[in-house]
Amino acid sequence: MTDEREEFAARAEPLRRELLAHCYRLVGSPDEAEDLVQETMLRAWRAYPRFEERASMRVWLYRIATNVCLNALEHRGRRPLPSGLGAPADDPHAPPGGADLEVPWLRPIADALVTPESADPAEVAATRDSLRLALIAGLQYLPPRQRAVLILREVLGFPAAEVAQMLGSSVAGVKSLLQRARARLEDVAPSPDGGDLAEPGEPAARALLEQYIAAFERSDVTILERALRTDASLELVPSRTWFAGKATCVPYLRLVMGSAGEWRMAPVWMNGQPGVHVWYRGEPFGAAVLTVTATGIRRITVFGFPDLIP
Repeated sequence: MTDEREEFAARAEPLRRELLAHCYRLVGSPDEAEDLVQETMLRAWRAYPRFEERASMRVWLYRIATNVCLNALEHRGRRPLPSGLGAPADDPHAPPGGADLEVPWLRPIADALVTPESADPAEVAATRDSLRLALIAGLQYLPPRQRAVLILREVLGFPAAEVAQMLGSSVAGVKSLLQRARARLEDVAPSPDGGDLAEPGEPAARALLEQYIAAFERSDVTILERALRTDASLELVPSRTWFAGKATCVPYLRLVMGSAGEWRMAPVWMNGQPGVHVWYRGEPFGAAVLTVTATGIRRITVFGFPDLIP
C-alpha cells in the first residue's frame, strides 16, 4: 500500500499546478479550484489500483478533474465582473454601490500557483495567455460543457477523440460543442483587451505597474492619469460599479486616493498580468489586476477581498 501511494504521488503531484489552472479556468475561483483539485486527487487515488494505463496519467487525471468541475458547475450561474452586469457609471462623484456579496464574483489567481515549474519560456507564456482575466470572464458565459470542450481542445490541445472519451461523448458531439463555444465566445468577447497586451516581464509593463503603485502611495493622480489610455476602464469588485473611459476613471480615482501613505502596495503577478496586493491604512484591502499595453493601462480590475493577500 505504501509503495502504491508513493508511486501515485510521484506520478500525480507534478501535474497539480496545471490541474489547478484547468479547474480555475472552468470555475473562476482559485479557492474552489483548489478544493476541486483535492477532490480529483482523492478520486484518482481511490481508483489508482484499477488504472489500466489505457490512457496516459495526464489524460486520466484531466478526465477526472473535468468531470469533478462539471458536477460542481451543475445548476450554477456564471461568475461575473461588474462590466458583465450592467452599463458603466456615468457620474464618478456619486457614491459607488455597496458590496454585493450575493453575487458569486470572478476572482483572480496568483501566477505563482499555476505557472509551470519548467523554465521553458514558451510554456510559461502559453499558461499566462490562457489565464488572462478577460478570457476567464468570457469563458464564464459558456455553458459548462462548451467551456470544458473549448479549454480541452484549444487551450490544452487534447485531440477530439480524447476529449470525447473524457466527456463520454462522440467526436462529432465534441466538434459541435466546440463550434458553438467559439461562436458564443466571439459574441461576448470578440477581442479581449485589444489583442496588444504587454507581457508582465516587459519593461513597458513593469514601468506602468510602478507608476500605478507610485500614484497611490504618493496620492498623486497625475502619475496615474499619464499611465491610463483614453479608453481605460475601472472595475470595482465586489460592487457592481465600473467606469468606462479615462474621463470618468480619473475623477473617481482622485476621490479615493486620499492622503499620501494611506495606501500601500506590493507587486504580484495574477492571471498572467501585472497586479498588486493592497493595504489601506495598514489593513489588508485586496488586490488589483492591471491590463497593460504598450500604450498604457487599458483596464484596472480592483478586488476588494482582503483574503486575496496571503
